[in-house]
Amino acid sequence: MSLLQRLWPAADDDVGSFVIIISALAALNGLLFGFDTGVVSGALLYMSETFPRLGTDAFLTGTVVSGAMAGAIIGAAFGGRLADRLGRRRLILIGAILFFVGSFIMAVAPSVRILIVGRILDGVGIGFASVVGPLYIAEIAPAKIRGSLVTLNNVAITGGILLSYITNQYIASMAMDAGLSWRVMLGLGMIPAMVLFTGIIFMPESPRWLIEQDREQQARSVLSRIRNGANIDAEIQDILEMSQRDEGSFRDLLRPWLRPVLVVGLGLAILQQITGINAVVYYAPTILDAAGYSDIASLFGTIGIGLINVALTVVAVFLVDRVGRRPLLLVGLVGMFVSLTVLAVAYTLSGMGEILGPLTIASLMLFVAFHAVSLGSVVWLVISEIFPLNVRGAAMGVTTLVLWFANFLVAQFFPALFEVGETVAFGVFAGIAAVGFVFVYVFVPETKGRTLEEIEADLREASVGNREPAITDHVEQTDYSDYLDK
Repeated sequence: MSLLQRLWPAADDDVGSFVIIISALAALNGLLFGFDTGVVSGALLYMSETFPRLGTDAFLTGTVVSGAMAGAIIGAAFGGRLADRLGRRRLILIGAILFFVGSFIMAVAPSVRILIVGRILDGVGIGFASVVGPLYIAEIAPAKIRGSLVTLNNVAITGGILLSYITNQYIASMAMDAGLSWRVMLGLGMIPAMVLFTGIIFMPESPRWLIEQDREQQARSVLSRIRNGANIDAEIQDILEMSQRDEGSFRDLLRPWLRPVLVVGLGLAILQQITGINAVVYYAPTILDAAGYSDIASLFGTIGIGLINVALTVVAVFLVDRVGRRPLLLVGLVGMFVSLTVLAVAYTLSGMGEILGPLTIASLMLFVAFHAVSLGSVVWLVISEIFPLNVRGAAMGVTTLVLWFANFLVAQFFPALFEVGETVAFGVFAGIAAVGFVFVYVFVPETKGRTLEEIEADLREASVGNREPAITDHVEQTDYSDYLDK
């Protein structure tokens, strides 16, 4: 048994190292996403030295943070269609360039307005990356390990967040001028952008996109490389059959047989954000500061949170193709509800003194752990799997657009909600996690072990006779017997 098969028992001889390498390169999109998400949390502690209003105006602070989300909304709105027109690989290149330019503008910004412009430009690149990264990996990955490979994107996101936390703490410990510290933190984003730009050279175009462009011979060449020389005729034929259908549009997403799929995609996208994960990521130092920690101690605390985030995302990589998507989502939402409830209740208890700080960190770590192994990892995977090829780019654009809009709302209004009361803020998130459990249980299908074409065929078959399929028609009950026997 090869090392690859030890890591991924579902892998077989037609899964070579090349597909792993290019999936990891594509996952650098997630690193950009994660780095930008986390770096602003530390930069906020020092920006008020340069721009005093940021220390007193919660709405302006929210605008600086959410500027990247506003840009990501723009990127997601156009990213799906651009991915279909320009190709997956070319859009990754454009996203890397925008992220580099945005990071540079933020680092030299002479005013809050220019800082926000840099955040928005940065966000457009992230929006492109968040659409095309999971999409590209899903389209090149073998069905048996597709879940694990797409989840590499989430490992990169959490790794980027952790990297930003570590660099923030290191820069803070250097005791440099506060007005320079935040500029260095934000400017470091240029480095992962350059790494991704360089990595694109080694990435082939998606074979599914090539077939959509009537470039079958190129698609065969790419597919033979990423399938380790195995017979690819059957896979090519499946892709050809699906690609011969009319090119999809945003309007096609409202067709009766696709509406349940759209509900699942949009619901998961919204749920991932409004359970509060990025309130923790963006404002972790602020939350810990409110619990009584110093600035430096708060930054150390965020590193611990970041380590938990990465570790549990890596765990998800190895569970998602064994346990399945639904079980991870359901268990994660229960854990998130419990940890958020504990956090909300803790802030209501007076006289907790020194206990409040450790309890806050412990609850935040548990929340992040359960989110990482469920919503954080599985959502990007499921929305890259469930939509048909002819509308996949448009659908990824719409769902990612909605995800970023929800992210924007959390980033913009959490400071004001936190000012109303910590208990209110975390209580709201706990309630949403409870509703999310019901949503996943009722609506979300299991897609483990099925090719993208099989998933599409099942949905189309369910619509025969003009019957609008309930998405629960496709919920596969997970068989745990084989997993437990191991």
